[in-house]
This record gives sequence, C-alpha cells and structure tokens, in this order.
Amino acid sequence: MRMLALLRKELADERQNLALFVPALIVGVMTILLPLFVAVIVPSMTGERLADSSDFEVALDMYREQPEMKALDPEAAIQAYIFQFFAVMLVLIPVTASMSLAAHSVVGEKQARSLEPLLVTPITTFELLGAKVLGAFIPSAVLTAGFFVLYLLAALLFARAGVAWALLGPRTLGIVFVLGPLAALAALQMAVCVSSRVNDARTAQQIGVLVILPVAGLLIGQLFGSLQLTGPLILMIAAGSLVVNAILMWIGIVLFDRETILTRWK
Repeated sequence: MRMLALLRKELADERQNLALFVPALIVGVMTILLPLFVAVIVPSMTGERLADSSDFEVALDMYREQPEMKALDPEAAIQAYIFQFFAVMLVLIPVTASMSLAAHSVVGEKQARSLEPLLVTPITTFELLGAKVLGAFIPSAVLTAGFFVLYLLAALLFARAGVAWALLGPRTLGIVFVLGPLAALAALQMAVCVSSRVNDARTAQQIGVLVILPVAGLLIGQLFGSLQLTGPLILMIAAGSLVVNAILMWIGIVLFDRETILTRWK
C-alpha cells in the first residue's frame, strides 16, 4: 500500500510537468516520419520502384524468408522491411521518456528537499525504488504503445496493402514490446542510480547514452546487412537485458542506502 501511494504521487507529479515527455514525443514523431520518407515519399517523388533498386537486396531476401511477407508483392515487401528496420527506433521512445522522468523524479525531490522526510518513514528502499521505477516505466510504456499504433496507422494509410499487417509479426512485436520495455527499465534504473550522487537531472540523463548506443548498433548492423533481428536473437538480447536489469536493481538499492543519502546529500 505504501508503494502504491507513492506511485500515485509520482504519476500525479508527472501529469503536472508534461514538458518531461517532449524529448520522447520528438523521437516518436521522427520514428514515424523516417520510414514514410524512405518507403513512400522518395519513390513517389522519383518515380522509381523500390523493387527495381539494387539497394534493397537484403529486403528481397527477407521477402523470401519471413512468413508474414510471403503474401506481399516485392514492392510491398520492401516497404515492410523498411518499416521493420525503423521499428528499432521505437525502442528509443521508452528509453528517452524513462531517463527524463526518472532523473527528474529523484533529483527534483532532492532539490525540493522532499526526499529526506520520505526516507525517515517506514517505507523500505525496495518500495521507494519500485515506486519511482514504475512511475517512470508506466507512462513510457503507454507512450510506446500509442506511437506503435500510430506507426501501424501510418503504414496502413500510406504504404501498400498488407504492409501494416506484416508489422504485427513476432519480430516487430518482440522489438517494441520486449526489447523496448527492457531497455527502458535499464535506462531508468541507471538514471536512478546516478541521480543518487548528482544534483543535476541532465547529468543523470546522460547515462542513458549507454543504452542508446546498443540500439544504434542494431540499426547500423541491419543497415549494412550484417545483422538481422530474428526471433532467437531477440530472445537472447532479452535474456541478457533481464540479467542487466537485475544487477542494476541491486546496485540501485545499495546506492540508495538511507544513511548515505541523508549524510551526503547536502
């Protein structure tokens, strides 16, 4: 009950400071516009079919391999490949939102001198961290789901028939709803850990680069055809992320030692 009460307080505070969501909203809009530009706008402007370009040989290979693409014609299959490729960027939405919300929550309470009174209450460190982590994670997850719906809607309205339905395959869903939440948890826990030792929310947010870099690596690997996010690979990354999150949770509890915070946070 104490954790739930604190969680309600966190969510109420976030509703009063909607500017925290602006970076994530920008990332979400860019994620929708990029595949539309590459798969729909550029071919319309140049009059050249994607299927006639040698730059999308990898997409044609996926067209022959992925069950959800076998019902599509080559042009639609390449559009589906492009939308799947940029779907990795949807992972950045919960990561960006989590970093902003978690860092502001901890550092904001530190600057407002409202965390110290909370630490002398019967609430446990696990309950305190759990409320702050969930307080950042829940809005991030809702935001991601909303942008995924918009992503599907953009494909349904502007791409060829069948492209939007191909995005409902296990590969895209695994990226958005498995890797995305796990990456967000890692980012916000890192932000919480750093927030226990700094006075500036921007400093805490910078630690999120360590999560963004692997996401950028996945994009680059797919771009050069050296990596394909298959189901087994997604599961392997997810398993590794679970271990990382467990370690970060332990570190966060250690760093949030009550005596340390009360004596060092000046």
